[in-house]
Amino acid sequence: MSKKNTRRQARQYTPSATAEPKAPTTSASSRMADRFEFNPDYTPVIKDLKRIGALAGTFFVILIALAFFLR
Repeated sequence: MSKKNTRRQARQYTPSATAEPKAPTTSASSRMADRFEFNPDYTPVIKDLKRIGALAGTFFVILIALAFFLR
């Protein structure tokens, strides 16, 4: 037996003519969202990545130099 695939039609939102625009209100949930806004500080991560890059570059230079001297 095979499953039948049925298409669902998306409902389109049509505002009614009698709907009045509401004034913006500040609810408790929106105030909580403002208070806990995600704003990370990546300063230590950037410092670590620069250090890792410098170490990797140094090791590559040492490996290349050793390849010339050991031949």
